[in-house]
Amino acid sequence: MQWLFDHTGRRYLDMYGGIVTVSVGHCHPKVTAAAVEQMNTLSHTTNIYYHPKIHEYAAALTARLPGDLKVAYFVNSGTEANDLAITMAKLYTRQTDVISLRNGYHGVMGPTAMSTWRHDLPLAPAFHHAMNPDVYAGLWGGSNCRDSPVQTNRACDCTGQCLAAEKYYQQLEEVFKYSLPRGRVAAFIAESIQGVGGAVQFPKGYLKKAFELVRINGGVCISDEVQTGFGRTGEHFWGFEGHGVRPDIVTMAKGIGNGFPLAAVVTTPAIAEALTQALHFNTFGGNPVASAVGLAVLDVIETERLQRNAASVGTHLLLALAELRDKFECVGDVRGKGLMIAVELVRDKESRVPMANKHFMDIWDHCKEMGLLLGRGGFNGNVLRVKPPMCITRQDADFAVAVLRRALQAHSEKVRRV
Repeated sequence: MQWLFDHTGRRYLDMYGGIVTVSVGHCHPKVTAAAVEQMNTLSHTTNIYYHPKIHEYAAALTARLPGDLKVAYFVNSGTEANDLAITMAKLYTRQTDVISLRNGYHGVMGPTAMSTWRHDLPLAPAFHHAMNPDVYAGLWGGSNCRDSPVQTNRACDCTGQCLAAEKYYQQLEEVFKYSLPRGRVAAFIAESIQGVGGAVQFPKGYLKKAFELVRINGGVCISDEVQTGFGRTGEHFWGFEGHGVRPDIVTMAKGIGNGFPLAAVVTTPAIAEALTQALHFNTFGGNPVASAVGLAVLDVIETERLQRNAASVGTHLLLALAELRDKFECVGDVRGKGLMIAVELVRDKESRVPMANKHFMDIWDHCKEMGLLLGRGGFNGNVLRVKPPMCITRQDADFAVAVLRRALQAHSEKVRRV
């Protein structure tokens, strides 16, 4: 479930979920049983001759999505899913230019150019990066992110018009103005909350305006739900629902199979029809075992009320981590939603300069030594990523906070001595 063991038998609380992959718990008995049962029956057929499981799973999955998002394609990873989504968008719009956000992550194979995480590689000419709407580390945030003059380091909590959202939106408009002709965009792709980028949350209203701009210019909107889907954000089953938008294409992976190689692209019949102009084939995508696992994961999320647990435990954890932000000078920001949380470590609150790698690793390793596993992210590698299996309890959350507090305290004392 939420525990991992090393070669000596020592137990660790996994607050990273295998890179946000383990959604319902390591070796969950229902998921494991579904895989074993299907393996004992039939493990693989090609997509030339369909097995009933793929149809059952497609129906169950698309029933979770709104509107006309009813056609599913199954692949093996998030990278493959995003690559296929971009192919669909280009075929449907007959355009080639794609816009993504700086600091976004959408894979490291076909869609490398969509991800700014391989900055050593040249960008494909058809891809454009818009300024990242980061209200903590970006140009606009704080008082500009709110409808009141109160200063804040926290994620956007506007109740009215958000000035930061407007500023970042203007930067997106400049991509259209200077980088590509109006009406010549194939797609815009974004995560609902950035994952590898350090759980960056966009200012309120930004994504909705971005979707409108893209559609006015003939493009389709792709929501990358690889890390935010399947109830992780607590309030909604899909992250995009928290932005009040409905995408044209949704990609998903990781938690969809609780660690089993499974990913999907879901779109509308009209966009799916465009794919008939090209050849798409995936040998293992949607195989019977993967489909059985996917069905079991959906069942566990519902029957064990894990989305509700993500909301409840996640809120409890966020509030407890916020106390650490208020206590320690090196904790610059705590943000997130549900069980998709980040703790951004800095040199000091005033400068917001990212914590040096050596100091970050001291804290990270200290947590591991005390039995707590956390992830690492952010463009500068200074963000603790907290995205555990959704079965964790409040007691687990309290243990994680207690361990992190001790690690931060030890770091602070060490810095004072120096």
